[in-house]
Amino acid sequence: MKIYRQGDVLLVSATIPRTAKKVQTKGDVILALGEVTGHAHRIKEGAAIERSTETERFVQVLENTFLLHEEHGSIALAPGGYKIVQQREYTPAGLRNVAD
Repeated sequence: MKIYRQGDVLLVSATIPRTAKKVQTKGDVILALGEVTGHAHRIKEGAAIERSTETERFVQVLENTFLLHEEHGSIALAPGGYKIVQQREYTPAGLRNVAD
């Protein structure tokens, strides 16, 4: 099993369910967008396809590429399927995704 972490984003090697639908993207595949800085955890356009079910997100990496972010080191990714997990935190208002 391959596991990659970049800041608040975790990628875990996974078999993408057949029920996962392709997410239409323009440009890079954005895995998470920073609410404060506007920086993004991303994979360059054409190197990956995002897919999702009602409750989970996945990325199909098509070629050797990198997970990029302006404030974190780049991470080399091999072709394959990965589940996208965003770190969550508890607040008095309830659970929420951690934002960069």
